[in-house]
Amino acid sequence: MLFTELGLSDSILRAIAEHGYTSPTPIQAKSIPAVLKGGDLLAAAQTGTGKTAGFTLPILQRLISSSSNSGKPSLGKRQLKVLILTPTRELAAQVQESVTTYGKYTGLKSTVIFGGVGANPQIKAIQAGLDILVATPGRLLDLMSQNCVSLSAIEILVLDEADRMLDMGFLRDIKKILAALPKQRQNLLFSATFSTEIKALADSLLNSPALIEVARSNSANEAIAQLIHPVDRTKKHPLLSHLIKTNNWKQVLVFTRTKHGANKLVTQLEKDAITSMAIHGNKSQSARTKALADFKAGKITVLVATDIAARGIDIDQLPHVVNYDLPNVSEDYVHRIGRTGRAGSNGVAVSLVCVDEHQMLRDIEKLIKQKIPQEVIPGFEPDPNAVAQPIQLRSQQHQQSRKPRPAENAGSGTKPAAKRSSPPKRSFNK
Repeated sequence: MLFTELGLSDSILRAIAEHGYTSPTPIQAKSIPAVLKGGDLLAAAQTGTGKTAGFTLPILQRLISSSSNSGKPSLGKRQLKVLILTPTRELAAQVQESVTTYGKYTGLKSTVIFGGVGANPQIKAIQAGLDILVATPGRLLDLMSQNCVSLSAIEILVLDEADRMLDMGFLRDIKKILAALPKQRQNLLFSATFSTEIKALADSLLNSPALIEVARSNSANEAIAQLIHPVDRTKKHPLLSHLIKTNNWKQVLVFTRTKHGANKLVTQLEKDAITSMAIHGNKSQSARTKALADFKAGKITVLVATDIAARGIDIDQLPHVVNYDLPNVSEDYVHRIGRTGRAGSNGVAVSLVCVDEHQMLRDIEKLIKQKIPQEVIPGFEPDPNAVAQPIQLRSQQHQQSRKPRPAENAGSGTKPAAKRSSPPKRSFNK
C-alpha cells in the first residue's frame, strides 16, 4: 500500500514525499482510514510503530476537508478544533513536530504548550488563533484556569499514550479537561497496551470505537536482539564502560531506576572518557532538550534516562538500549527496548542484571512469554554466593494515579533541534 491510496490531499502527500516516504506502517495503514471516517478509535500500538503520524495525518486531512467543504473563507480568528493530550514534554514535542512537518503546505496552525518554561509565549500563540493544540494536562489546566484557552469548539480529541498518562496520575486532570469539551466530538485513544484501566477509560470516553491492534500486547519487537549480562551490582558501571569501549558503541540509550542513579552514572562514564548526559524530571527543560538534541546529533555517546523522561523519545535507527537497572514495572521493559529496532532496522537491547533483580527478570520473561538469552562477560562473573538486597522501589510513583501532576511530568518540551541524518526510508515511524 502507498500513502497515495489513503485519501490524503496533495498538500499532505507533498510533505510526506519530501521526507522520502511512500508506504505507511501497519498502524498508519489501519488508523488513517478509520480516523477519516469520523468515528471514535481505540488503538494499541507499540512504541516505534508510527502511531503519531497514524493520527496526525488524517487529522490534518479532516481539517482541510472541513474548511474546503464549508465553501466560505475563514472569517476572524481561527477556532481551536483539535486537542492532542500527551503525558510528557518530549512526546508533546514529537507530536508537534509531526503536525508541523506534515501540515507544512496546508495553511493550518498549531502550537504546543507545556510546563517547565514560561507561559506567555504559549498564551500569545493561542490568542493568535490555532487549529490544533498539543498539550500536556498540567499546563493546559493552568491556562484554562486563567481563561487563556477555550475548548468550546473542539471537534477531535486525541489521548496519546493513554496508559502512561494513567500511570503518571493524570486521570483526574483528564476528567477535568473532558468536562470542558463539547459532547459531540471524535475521540481517538492510543495506548501501548489494553490494560484493565485503559479499557475502563475507553468505555467511559469512546462511542462504538473502531478497534486497532497492530501487535500482541506486551510483546517485544522481533527485530530487537535481547541479551542478559549477569553481573554483581557493584560492577555494573565497569561492565557498561567495557561493553561500550570493546564493541565501539557510538549511540547508547541507558535506563536507570532513579534520577540520582542517572546522574551518578553520567559522572562515572565521563571519568571513563565516555561522553554522557542525563535526562530526567529534575533537569530543566532547556537541559533536557539539549541532551536529546546532542544525542540525536551524535555529539554524545550515552544518554542516561529514567522511564518517564524517556517516554516519547523518537530516534531513527537507534542501535543500542541498555537496562542498567531493570524496571520495577514489567511493561516498562517493553517500552524501553522499543526505542530500538524501529522502522525495519535491527537493534540490540542489553540488560545488566544483578542478584537483586532476579525476580524482576522472571516477571519480565513471563510477560513477554520468552526466555531472554544470558551471557556472562569474562572478568565480570557474578559472585555465586551473593545475597539479594531489597530494591528501593518507585512503587509510589506508579501507584500515584490518584495524585495530580507528578513534578517529573508537568509538561512538554520544545521541539528537538537535531535532524535525522540517516537515509530516507520507505516507511516511517514518526
